[in-house]
Amino acid sequence: MPKIKAVIFDMDGVLIDAKEWHFESLNRALELFGYTINRYDHLVTYDGLPTRKKLEMLSAERGLPRALHGFLNDLKQQYTMDAVYTRCKPLFHHEYALSMLKAAGYRLAVASNSVRNTVEVMMQKAALAPYLDAILSNQDVSKPKPDPEIYLTTMARLGLQPSECLVVEDNENGIRAAKASGAHLMVVGSVEDVNYQNIALHIGKYERQAA
Repeated sequence: MPKIKAVIFDMDGVLIDAKEWHFESLNRALELFGYTINRYDHLVTYDGLPTRKKLEMLSAERGLPRALHGFLNDLKQQYTMDAVYTRCKPLFHHEYALSMLKAAGYRLAVASNSVRNTVEVMMQKAALAPYLDAILSNQDVSKPKPDPEIYLTTMARLGLQPSECLVVEDNENGIRAAKASGAHLMVVGSVEDVNYQNIALHIGKYERQAA
């Protein structure tokens, strides 16, 4: 089996502690029309899904008018960007991890279910963009996570096979996508788990298994 040559990161909950921002921003938009998503449902059912998918689910389950989807999606993105510009800051252990991986010759990428502008701005604000060889959003694929398309597309862009890639994920939809892609998987509980030592341990474990 080939050696691992790339690490592909999910963004929200992995490189950026933004779950609360998405939760607050979507509810802020929904509340204008008398709807809310409680915290339990957001974490268990909606976590990691694109906003448009969340709105589709609300329409199917709770009768949210589909005519509002475009407006709510745009408003939610604006509220999210407001949070990004005020709350997104570099984290030393992430900068250190990516710089060490880059220096060791690994290709690095982000594959997120968020929209492209959000992903690019978050990576810039977190000072991680210079280390990345590829940044993919839900606008780069036809089927978002839990479908594996975004991971397979990222690997193709890097010119690598799934067996040469380690995916770092934190939520059920992303984990399903990573597993379906055929890549190696590192599951984290929070952004604090995403550090160089932890990533190196996972790479070493998979390469020992392959030897």
